[in-house]
Order: sequence, then C-alpha cells, then structure tokens
Amino acid sequence: MSIGYFPGCSLHGLSREYDESLKAIAPALGLELVEVNDWSCCGASSAHSSSHLLGVALPARNLAQAEDQGIAEVVAPCAACYARLAAARHEIAGDATLAGHINKVLARDFRNSVKVRSILEVMKGALPAIGSKVTHPLKDLKVACYYGCLLVRPVEVTGGYDDPEDPSSMEAVCKAAGATPVKWNRRLDCCGGGLSMSRTGSVVRLGAAILKDAKAAGADAIVVACPMCHSNLDFRQKAMAQRGAWDGEMPILFLTQVVGLAMGLDAKALGLGRHFVRTDSVTTRPAPVAAGEVG
Repeated sequence: MSIGYFPGCSLHGLSREYDESLKAIAPALGLELVEVNDWSCCGASSAHSSSHLLGVALPARNLAQAEDQGIAEVVAPCAACYARLAAARHEIAGDATLAGHINKVLARDFRNSVKVRSILEVMKGALPAIGSKVTHPLKDLKVACYYGCLLVRPVEVTGGYDDPEDPSSMEAVCKAAGATPVKWNRRLDCCGGGLSMSRTGSVVRLGAAILKDAKAAGADAIVVACPMCHSNLDFRQKAMAQRGAWDGEMPILFLTQVVGLAMGLDAKALGLGRHFVRTDSVTTRPAPVAAGEVG
C-alpha cells in the first residue's frame, strides 16, 4: 500500500527516532511511504495561534503539494501535524469563502482532495500484518497507552476512526505486539503541549501527574504517538525530579518502536538510544523461548 508521508519538523529534528522507527517497520506492514515533495511547516503551534488564515493556508499548501504528486492519502505521524492538516481540510470543505481565500493565497486551484490519516488510524488498519510479523512478543511488558489531546479529538476532524472519549486503537496495536495495556485514568489528559518552554512549571506538573498515574497502574512504560508528548514526558523527567514532583524513571516509547521491538528489530534501528530516559528495561527483555526449549 502506497501512502503519502508528511514527516513535519519534529520527525526530521527533535524526534528522529519516530521517523526512524516508522520507516523501519513500514516494509513489514506493506506500507510504501511517499514523502510529500517540498513539504513545509504545518503551522503548529505558532501560526494557527496568531493567524487563522495562516493556520489553514500552511497545512493546505502541503496538501496541495501532495495533490500535485497524485497522492490520495497522507499520514502525518506527529499528532500536531495531523491535527493541523486534518482541521484545515475540514474547515476548507465546510467554508466556500475560506476555500476561495486559500486558493488566492496558494495561487493555485486547490481541490482539497487528499485524505489525512493519523498514525493510529494507519496502524489500526495494519493490525493483521502486525500480528503476522511479531517474532519477539513483548510478553509481560505492561504499557500505559497515552493519547493526549489531538489524536482522536475532535471527532468531526478525525472522522471518528476511534472513540474520542474511550479510544482503543493504541491498545489494540500494543496487544498485537504482545504487550499488556494497563487501565489508567490520564490517557487523554494534556501534557502541556507547546508550553514546554514558556510555561515549564505547568508542563512539569501535568507530566508528573501522568507519570504517577501510569506508575500507580503498574505500567513499565508509557506509549505515545506524538513528538511533543514524548518530549514533555521523556525529557522533562529530570526537571520533575529536581522540583520534587517525580522520583522515578519511566521509559516513554513511540508506538512504532513498540511494534518494531516485537518484530525483533534492532534497538538502534528504532532510535531507542536517542531517549533521555533509558529504555534498557524494555530493550533487554529476554527473548521468547521457542517451543520445545527449556526456559
């Protein structure tokens, strides 16, 4: 299956491991990722906070680039990029006046024909392939699946591929990888998002609450599908400890890394060495014992 790929700024910078792990597992899932030519920033978070027109025009430009390549669907692994592209498509489709403005800004006839998919929606559709490719099931690994704010909400933008109040797609993927999702309370809470620099105290407080709840539920790691969520929960753990808000270490894994580990892919190829909180407790788990062998 060929699908357009919009990496966005984070996957080519701060979250290279997300890009690496997605590209590592894509062939096994039958996915051919076709990167959007000459893609540019989607406007998250600064553009859409300062100018509505710019906040729509920037993602629309990227969708127009995909149109020019003949791409019918595009996956945006970053939750913020996904939200901006999907929201722009939704707004333009429902507002003829806005659509006219966008055409003028882009200086082209934008047809708004490209469907936008989240990484969860794509991987949910690939569940049979994931299950068939697992060679090292993550047995006994308990994970807290963290959706955050943008992956499944609002439903009019996401198209309702998952329940916005009680989603299950991430848990389904983790189960296919052999892991055990825990039941916990903060899987839809905000991590502080783009306030990491401007309001670090708020991000520390919100992140610590998420980590504590996951730990209380018995999780060995938190699984995310958003670069900003990963940064706030991984990188900020040291600041949480310094402020007395958190006294442990919790590995924060991208969903693509979980699937890659279950497929037996090398930790380096999945970018697991790039994390601030060590992932050894996950990557050094004993290999499964084959039938007939003595454990």
